Amino acid sequence: MIIIGVDPGTIITGFGIIKYENSKLNYLYSGIIKTPSTKEIPPRLESIYDELQRLISNYNPTQFAIETVFYNNNIQSILKIGYVRGIALLAAQKCKLEICEYSPREVKKSVVGNGAASKEQVQFMVKKLLNLQNDFPKFDESDALAIATCHAFKKDSLSHKSGSWKKFVEANPDKVL
Repeated sequence: MIIIGVDPGTIITGFGIIKYENSKLNYLYSGIIKTPSTKEIPPRLESIYDELQRLISNYNPTQFAIETVFYNNNIQSILKIGYVRGIALLAAQKCKLEICEYSPREVKKSVVGNGAASKEQVQFMVKKLLNLQNDFPKFDESDALAIATCHAFKKDSLSHKSGSWKKFVEANPDKVL
């Protein structure tokens, strides 16, 4: 299965595309969608929507995973992230993708084993799990790949009786620290 993970943001939206087959994770593509903060929200949302549609069209994922909104004291920030989540969900729905949402804590727990892991720890594990050498310019990109990886593990654990971590470790002994 091909999964696109999205870390929504109004200025920077991260995306990560992976393939998951036979308990093996394979990196396909990732990056960020950067919109100018000087622009109004509607054209920025349009840019994010158009880019997600282009990525979906180019990589043909069947699964779409997105991070839920986390609690923040800034209501305006929560609303704006909600806008991005809405257009990202619309892009996935229009392309008939299976959509799943995960909390930041759930993503961290799935990828790092600790729901309170730092962004640096998440980034390290994403690089290790996907066998990547390069650093990511922004945490938004590694977070999106972590969301896609979390989805792969969750889908795998639902379809198998054994835990996804155990199965992954058995299939990938070279990735164990």
